[in-house]
Amino acid sequence: MSREYVKGEREEASAYSRAVKVSGGTTVYLAGVGGATGPQGAQLDFGTQTRNAFERLRANLAEAGGVLDDVVTMTVFITDARYGDEFKAIRKGLFAKGYPASALITVAGLARPEMLVEIQAIAVVGA
Repeated sequence: MSREYVKGEREEASAYSRAVKVSGGTTVYLAGVGGATGPQGAQLDFGTQTRNAFERLRANLAEAGGVLDDVVTMTVFITDARYGDEFKAIRKGLFAKGYPASALITVAGLARPEMLVEIQAIAVVGA
């Protein structure tokens, strides 16, 4: 399987690619995940929710035979545009091979009122 990440300085700074070209592999569609609550239902801050959501995404992808670096595109929903820079900083530290294509969308609310972020993704895992 081969990948080509189309990006420039702007995309590198924001931890995403304009496009990802993949040859070979199997496509895996991942449902949206959040990470809103901690032990005993405790409300979590945005950064913790984001790291939890990525961990759930990583676990779901592992069940499908992949790793986080197999993600080629993601749609991210946040409830406050002010979280955008924090999200990008967290994402920047999670992808070793290249950044997925991405959309970051601010919404009025998510499935549960305590959710601040939800991540949906598509990955291509090796054959």
